[in-house]
Amino acid sequence: MNLKPYRAALALPGVRPLLLVSVLARVPHTAAGVALTFYVLLVLDRGYGAAGLVGAAMTVGAALGAPLLGRLVDRRGLKPVLILTTVAEAVFWSTAAQLPYGLLLPAALVAGLLALPIFSVIRQSIAALVPADRRRPAYALDSMSTELSFMIGPALAVALSTAVSPRLTLYAVGGGIVAAGLALLVLNPPVRTDEERAAPAARVPRREWLTARLVAVLAVSAAGTLVLGGTDVAVVAALRAGGEVGWTGVVLAVWAVASLIGGFAFGALSRPVSPLLLLAALAACTVPVGLAGSHWWLLCLALFPAGMLCAPTMAATADAVSRLSPAAVRGEAMGLHGSSITVGIAIGAPLAGAVIDRSAAAWGFAATGLIGLLVALAVLPAELRHRRQPAPAEPTPDLVAAPR
Repeated sequence: MNLKPYRAALALPGVRPLLLVSVLARVPHTAAGVALTFYVLLVLDRGYGAAGLVGAAMTVGAALGAPLLGRLVDRRGLKPVLILTTVAEAVFWSTAAQLPYGLLLPAALVAGLLALPIFSVIRQSIAALVPADRRRPAYALDSMSTELSFMIGPALAVALSTAVSPRLTLYAVGGGIVAAGLALLVLNPPVRTDEERAAPAARVPRREWLTARLVAVLAVSAAGTLVLGGTDVAVVAALRAGGEVGWTGVVLAVWAVASLIGGFAFGALSRPVSPLLLLAALAACTVPVGLAGSHWWLLCLALFPAGMLCAPTMAATADAVSRLSPAAVRGEAMGLHGSSITVGIAIGAPLAGAVIDRSAAAWGFAATGLIGLLVALAVLPAELRHRRQPAPAEPTPDLVAAPR
C-alpha cells in the first residue's frame, strides 16, 4: 500500500489538527438522532412514529439550512456562522429535555436549520488547506473519520440512554455539540487559500457554477447515501427474519470496517477514480446482498464488497464538488453536497422499509441498489455531453472517464 499520498497530505500545515477535531466533533452530532428517539419514546411516552417525526423535522431543517449557512460563510466568513450555530445548538439542547412534544417538533426543525455545519466546514477547509492534486487522500481520511463517528456516536447514545437516562443523554449530546463548535472557533480553520482571499471579491451567479456536472455529482452523492440508508434497514430486517437480530451490531461493524478499508485504499491510489463509477459499483454490489439470506456471517461476507465502496464514493463526491465550485461559492456548494447526503439518507431508509413491508428483506437491498444504478444511468448523458465539449483551460474531475 502506497502511504506517500497520506504522508504528503498530513504534512501540510493545519491538516492534522483539522482532521483530529473533525473526528471528535462528529461523534455527538451522529448521536443526536438516537438520543432524541429515546427521549421521545421513554420520557415523553410516544410511539416510533412520533419519534420519527422529530428526527425527520431535524433532517429537513438540516437539508434546508446547510446551503444557506454555506452561503453565509462565503459572504461573512466562518466565525460569525460558528458563533450563530453554536449559540443555537446551546439553546436547543439545554431546553429540549424540558419541552413537551408539541414544542419539541418545531424546535427540532429550527435546530436543524441552524445546526453546526461540521461536515461542510471540514470539507471546505480541506479544499483550502490541501492543493487539488493532494485532496483525494485528505477527503479519504475525512470519509473514514465520518465512518468512525457513525460507529461510535449512535452506540454511545444507546448506552447512555439505557444505562443512565434519556434526558441526561440529551444534555450530554448537546454539551458535546457545543464543545465541537467552540473547538472549531478556537481552531478557526481557513475556508479559502491565501490566493483566494487576496483575489478581488466578486459574486458568481448561481447559473454559472451550478452546472449540469455539479448537479450530477450532487445526484451521485444523494444516490450513494440512499443506498447506504436502505442497506442499514435491510440488514436489520434480514437478521430479524432469521431470528439473528442479536448479531446486528456485528454485521454493521463488519460493514463499517470494510468501508474504512476501502476508504484507506482509495486515498492511497495514484490515479483518480470517478464518483459515477464508484456509485455504479456500490449499487451493483448491493443488489445481490439479499441472496445471502438471513445468516449473520453470510451477510457479513456479502456486504464486504459494497462496504469497501462506501467511503470512497463519499470521498470522491466531496473531492469533485471542491474542484467544480469556485472559491467564492464553495461554502454554498459544500452545503448543497451536505444536503444531498442528508436527503439520500432520509429517503433510503423509509424506501427500503416500504419495500420490505410488501415483500422481503432481500428486496430492500435490491430496490435501493437498483435506484442507485438508475441514478448513475440518468446522469451519464450529461457527462457524455461534457466529454464532447472542448477541454477547459484547467482540468476538472472526470465522472466517468478512465484516469489519465
